[in-house]
Amino acid sequence: MRQNLSCFLLLTALLHLTCLGSTAGEKEKVLQDVTKTSAMKSKFGTINGREVFLYTLTNKHGITVRITNYGAIITEILMPGKDGKIGDIVLGYDSLKSYVANSPYFGAIVGRYANRIAKGEFTLDGVNHKLARNNGNNALHGGVKGFDKVVWNASEYSDSTIASLSLTYHSPDGEEGYPGNLNVGVTYILNNQDELLMIIEAVADKATPVNICNHSYFNLNGAGSDILQHVLMIPADRFTEVNLELIPTGKLPEVKGGPMDFNLPLAIGHNIEKVNGGYDHNYVLRKKTGVMSVAAVLTDPSSGRKLTVETTQPGVQFYSGNFLDGSITGKNGKVYKIHYGLCLETQHFPDSPNQPGFPNTILKPGIPYMEKTTFRFSVIE
Repeated sequence: MRQNLSCFLLLTALLHLTCLGSTAGEKEKVLQDVTKTSAMKSKFGTINGREVFLYTLTNKHGITVRITNYGAIITEILMPGKDGKIGDIVLGYDSLKSYVANSPYFGAIVGRYANRIAKGEFTLDGVNHKLARNNGNNALHGGVKGFDKVVWNASEYSDSTIASLSLTYHSPDGEEGYPGNLNVGVTYILNNQDELLMIIEAVADKATPVNICNHSYFNLNGAGSDILQHVLMIPADRFTEVNLELIPTGKLPEVKGGPMDFNLPLAIGHNIEKVNGGYDHNYVLRKKTGVMSVAAVLTDPSSGRKLTVETTQPGVQFYSGNFLDGSITGKNGKVYKIHYGLCLETQHFPDSPNQPGFPNTILKPGIPYMEKTTFRFSVIE
C-alpha cells in the first residue's frame, strides 16, 4: 500500500507540473528570466535520534514558505505588503524544541481526524471504536499523538516554475484508536503565480474516518498585534451549531443577518463580542463538494496583504485565536495574546462520524482520498 500511495503522489505531482507551465515558449521565457524558484533543505534538530529538517520554498517574486517534516508544519510564510516590506504572516516558533514542547498546532497537518469527535468514540460497521481523549471528554485533531507530532518522510523538488515538498506518513492500525493502516501524503507546491497549493492524499486498508487539514495561524500584519481589524469574507449560508464543548448539535443555522455572517467582507472584531468565546465554528461552504472554489478571503487594511483560500473541502473552520492567552512566546520573542492569530482550516465537518446528516468522512479500503487547498497571496492598495 505504501508503494501505491507513492505512485499516486508522483502522478499527481507530474500532473500539476504539466499544468503549471502551459507552453514551451512560456517555459523558455521563465528560464531566460533566471528565476529564484528553489527548494532548499537544512537541519532543524533531532527527535529520538531521528533528524528533522527545515525546507525552504521560494518563488521568483521572493515569496518564501518554510516547512518542517516534523508535523508537516508550515513554520513561515514571507510575503510583501503594500509598502514592499517583507513580513511573516504565520505564527510559530524559532526552534524544533519549542514545537515539540508546547504548540497549539501552529502550522501543522492535523489528523487522522481534524477537529472534534464527541466523547472520543464512534461506531462503524457495528463496531464501537474508542479514541484517545485529549480535549476534555472529546478527541481533538487526531488525539494525544496525531499527525502534528510525528516525523514525516520528505523530498523536495524545484524547477523553473515551481518549488515543492512532498511528505508521507504511515499511520498504523489502532493508532490513537483509529481502525486500519492509513498511508498519508501531503504535497506543498509554491508556484510563480504566488500560490501555495496543498494536496492531501490517503489510502486505507480498512474503513476509517479521515479528515485532514492544515492548522496555520495567520496574521497578515505580522505577529505582535491582534487580527480584529482584518477583513474576512466566507461564502457560506450556514454553519455547524455547537454546544459548550464545541461539539456539533447537528443543526445548521443560517448565518444571514447575524454575527456569524461574513458573506460580505467584514472586520473580524465587528461582531466578535456577540459570539460566546469568539469564533471557533465550521462554515458550510456554498459550493459543490470536491469542486475547487473560494472558501475565504482575508485582507489586512494596515499592511495591504491579502490571502485568498480555495478548496475542494465542504467546510472551513474559522478560529479567531480565542485560546491564545499570552503564555506563548513565539518567533523573534513575540508574545501571542488572544486574537493575535486566526485559522482558516479547510475541512470536513467536526464529529461527522457521529452525525449522519453531515457529509460522509469514512474512507473505504483501497479508495484514494484527495483534497486540495490553495492559498493565494496578493497585495491591495
